[in-house]
Amino acid sequence: MKKQLQTAIAAMLVLGTLSLHAQTGTAAPAKTTKKTKQAKTVTAVKIEESQDAKAIRELQEKMAAQQAQIDALTQQNAAKDAALSTAQTNAANAASQAAAASAQAQSAADAAQAQAAAVTAVKSDVSDLKNANVGLATTINDTKKDLNDKIDSPSVLHYKGVTITPVAFFAAEGVWRERSVNSDINTPFNSIPLPGANEGHVSELNFSGRQSRLGGLFEGNAGSYKLSGYFEADFLSSGTTSNGNQSNSYTLRQRQIWGKAETPSGFAITGGQMWSLVTEDGTSTNNRTEKLPNTIDAQYTVGFSWERQPGFRIQQRWGDPKTGAFTAALSVEQAQITSFTAASATSGALPTNFFFAGAGTGGGLYNAYSGTYANNVAPDLIVKAAIDLPKAHFELGGLARFMRDFYYPITNTSGPYTYAPNYTSNTKGAGGVFGSIRVSPNKYADLAVQAMAGQGVGRYGSAQLADATLHPDGTLEPIRNYHGLLSIETHPTPKLDVYGYYGGEYAQRTVYTITQAPFVGALMGYGARNLNDAGCIALPSNPGSSTGGSPSSPSTCASPTRYIQEGMLGFTYRIVNTPKFGRLQYGINYQLIQRGLWSGTIAGPRAQDSMILTSMRYYIP
Repeated sequence: MKKQLQTAIAAMLVLGTLSLHAQTGTAAPAKTTKKTKQAKTVTAVKIEESQDAKAIRELQEKMAAQQAQIDALTQQNAAKDAALSTAQTNAANAASQAAAASAQAQSAADAAQAQAAAVTAVKSDVSDLKNANVGLATTINDTKKDLNDKIDSPSVLHYKGVTITPVAFFAAEGVWRERSVNSDINTPFNSIPLPGANEGHVSELNFSGRQSRLGGLFEGNAGSYKLSGYFEADFLSSGTTSNGNQSNSYTLRQRQIWGKAETPSGFAITGGQMWSLVTEDGTSTNNRTEKLPNTIDAQYTVGFSWERQPGFRIQQRWGDPKTGAFTAALSVEQAQITSFTAASATSGALPTNFFFAGAGTGGGLYNAYSGTYANNVAPDLIVKAAIDLPKAHFELGGLARFMRDFYYPITNTSGPYTYAPNYTSNTKGAGGVFGSIRVSPNKYADLAVQAMAGQGVGRYGSAQLADATLHPDGTLEPIRNYHGLLSIETHPTPKLDVYGYYGGEYAQRTVYTITQAPFVGALMGYGARNLNDAGCIALPSNPGSSTGGSPSSPSTCASPTRYIQEGMLGFTYRIVNTPKFGRLQYGINYQLIQRGLWSGTIAGPRAQDSMILTSMRYYIP
């Protein structure tokens, strides 16, 4: 910039000089002499010199002023250059410092971000730790509470490696019957009195606590096998000293007592007294899942297929019952012949050359009071298949029975009965099929139907109809039986169950004509058409006893039962139901039972009885 200013000033000086010469050179010429000319020339030179000097002086002054200005500008420029250099240096330094500061700021930002992330992580860890501590504290509290509960109120008892679960309820029950059957809380359905019996005209009211139950479940895990044992007992039994006069001291009886071993693969074997495999199960063919009617009556309801008897059961399950499973089972169970009948209208027409049972002897621990025990040749054999679905359960099975008696063959052909000196045995095959379907479309209802049909299967029905009669030659003949039950069980609320059942049982007429003298043409068997039934519907006569009350004589009401049917309605309400304190419930049942006989001399005598049963029970948890 300084050089540029110097160049500009020099150019101004040159221009000023040239302008001055031009002013002096342009004056008008004059005619003068030589001296004059010289004088003039000198004067002009002086003037010119004077003017030049002045001009030079002025120029010098200007130059000096300009030089001063130039110097000032130079100084200013130098100051500016110095300031600019300083500014540039400062700017560079500032830029460097700014870069350093930016780097430091970025570093600080990165550090702050990292620190923030670390703080966030620490906060998260602290929060997780707090939550973990809260959860741990809750777990500790829950564990402590659970331990205290297990110590103070255990759900099971422990003995070595075995857990023991008590089973019990305590019952206060009552029954009113329109027509008396002289019975406790259980109803002998095949003894409903006809109009010809004294009991057919009087009612009865009985209270009972005998259905109260005691029991326990014992379970142990032995590695490859889960072992379990179960027993339950009630007081629906009577000893020789039992009575209802003062102490009401009825005896404890065995309901179930069995042991079981099962594997994780679904195989199980059970032995002992238990519900028969004929009984409908709720899951697979497992013990303790039996689907019993919700009735107070200890004989349950007409049409229900069941037995509780000693036996052995094996089963194999495939699949999970909660999602879908198939089970096959086989059992061998105690056999018996019940309600044997072989009536004839002709006195003496029945052969006396046979036997198939005898009274129990005290030394053999059988009870002579309650009837006879069959001389069995083989146990009852039962097979069953079950299918479990999430909302349904299906069963189908078969029963094989072997009824044996011993008889002396008849030897004469024309006169009164004569028999061979030695007896022989005869075994008749019997049995039938059974099945059930149970569906639960929702949590409010369960619908079920079960049925059984076959020869000699009467003992597997609640009514205990006859399952055998007699041939004229002295051999047994199974009676065809049918029975079935329809169940509707609803659960309107968690505390209330309302249910209804209808069931029926039937024993087919099984009659033979005697061809042996002197009773040729006489009828015998089950339901002979010429049996005397006059006393079935006639008004009862004086029984000849101060105690009174006995059914009509079989000689005047001889026909056996053809069918029994029952309708039952009831409800159960759970007042209290907690896993800690147990369940308190009450219920009421109404039962209407009709019993019809085979036609003898009177067409189809019938009996009917209405009953109301009440129950209050406390179940331990």
